[in-house]
Amino acid sequence: MSGKYDAVLVGGGHNGLVCAYYLARAGLSVRICERRDVVGGAAVTEEFHPGFRNSVASYTVSLLNPVVIRDMGLEALGLKVINRPISNFLPTEDGRYLKAGGGLEKTQAEFRKFSNADAERLPEYYERLEAVADVLRHVAMQTPPNPKRKLSAALSAASQLFPVARGDLQLHQDILDLFTKDARSFLNAWFDSDPVKAVFGFDAVVGNYASPDTPGSAYVLLHHVFGEVNGVKGAWGHAVGGMGAITQAMRKACEAAGVEITTDAPVKSLLVDDGEAVGVLLENGEEIAATRVVSNVNPKLLYGRLTPADALDPEFKRRMEGWRCGSGTLRMNVALSELPQFTCLPEAGEHHQSGIIIAPTLDYMDRAFTDAKQFGWSRKPIVEMLIPSTVDDSLAPPGQHVASLFCQQFAPELPDGKSWADFREEVADLAIETVNDYAPNFKQSVLGRMVLTPQDLEDKFGLIGGDIMHGAMSLDQMWAARPALGHGDYRGALKRLYHCGAGAHPGGGVTGLPGRNAAREILKDARNPLAA
Repeated sequence: MSGKYDAVLVGGGHNGLVCAYYLARAGLSVRICERRDVVGGAAVTEEFHPGFRNSVASYTVSLLNPVVIRDMGLEALGLKVINRPISNFLPTEDGRYLKAGGGLEKTQAEFRKFSNADAERLPEYYERLEAVADVLRHVAMQTPPNPKRKLSAALSAASQLFPVARGDLQLHQDILDLFTKDARSFLNAWFDSDPVKAVFGFDAVVGNYASPDTPGSAYVLLHHVFGEVNGVKGAWGHAVGGMGAITQAMRKACEAAGVEITTDAPVKSLLVDDGEAVGVLLENGEEIAATRVVSNVNPKLLYGRLTPADALDPEFKRRMEGWRCGSGTLRMNVALSELPQFTCLPEAGEHHQSGIIIAPTLDYMDRAFTDAKQFGWSRKPIVEMLIPSTVDDSLAPPGQHVASLFCQQFAPELPDGKSWADFREEVADLAIETVNDYAPNFKQSVLGRMVLTPQDLEDKFGLIGGDIMHGAMSLDQMWAARPALGHGDYRGALKRLYHCGAGAHPGGGVTGLPGRNAAREILKDARNPLAA
């Protein structure tokens, strides 16, 4: 057995890197075991066609917490994020378009093309949503209460929810609506125009295997607006060098702090002794002893495949078997000979530097989900396209471009025992045709592509069911119940086992917060082992 570490981490995704950094900075000996040949998890940059590089799975920056950026010194280590000039560009089915972002007045002018009333309501919508987002930002930085701790849990919950308690009745109503309503009902109460509702409603289904009519989908909309870029709340940006630039800067920070990183080191199972996690067994047979084990993988993967079944309480095991995963995602990277020329706006412009949404109405999004449930994938999928080479010429040869296509809805598992391997190229063609319907030069401009079905995302990155969030972002799987009541405080089902990935609070997205928050609790237990 290898020498004993203070902590060994299962998985070197961005949250694992963040957690490892904070632990090592505090003086703990830390080792990361990563199954792939590169750290970063889904936030990596790879060449997928000769001369063309792009972010492979995760693809845009907003939620990465500024405290994490500051503490790890990521900007000094080379991280540069460029703000999008506008947030989103949405072509409509009648040949028009809607731009959102770039300032309130600019967005209001766009909204007036469809509804004067919607333009007038926008400032209040932004103000009210931002008030709830501020509460979420506060809660996201905290450790959820553990009901097992009784009085201390009650005090913790009261402290975290104090910003809500001191708010007015309107804030209380908005929080209730966002946490319980479906996105369509929430947006119908604000806006009249279908394109306006679609440009906001897209955030409710992105990475979410659900319809905008699914109860609770309004919260997912909120989850995607609590970030910031370069000090601008709610903004989105491109990482120069792709998302891998974030995690490679994190790797440098970790190594400078003394973290030992081992790649090509898949973990076969946890080592358990008398109910305690005491290390990990690698697939190559190496055993690594550690005072504590920290998991950066999906809870379903951790407890279903890596933890000896007889080490778990039967009721907890049953709950984890029911952990809902699957984000309905098909991820593509395409190499382009030229920029797409949209019928509604063919010339090059700021819309090419934004999130391009092919999902013109909430009804379109609902049909996409219904199709996926019935047939396995949508006949008219939802596609978000980003073209980062418009602001980062390091990703493609001169005059050419790379695009990220984030496509939904595609069932995590196909019906009737079918395999995604048999339909990979067919659905990729469908996604390209979908964009081509709005930009007729797109299909002919494709020089090469990388296609990742839900099964490919699981095989390549360990994203069970292709779930980029490590578990559905629904009310029953959030806050103190993520991944289960009694374990929402980052402490696992075994003594000295911890969760630091997106399957812990506050959930998915490239935030770094599960890793940061978990490190805080691990260090607290290290100082007071009896409290663990």
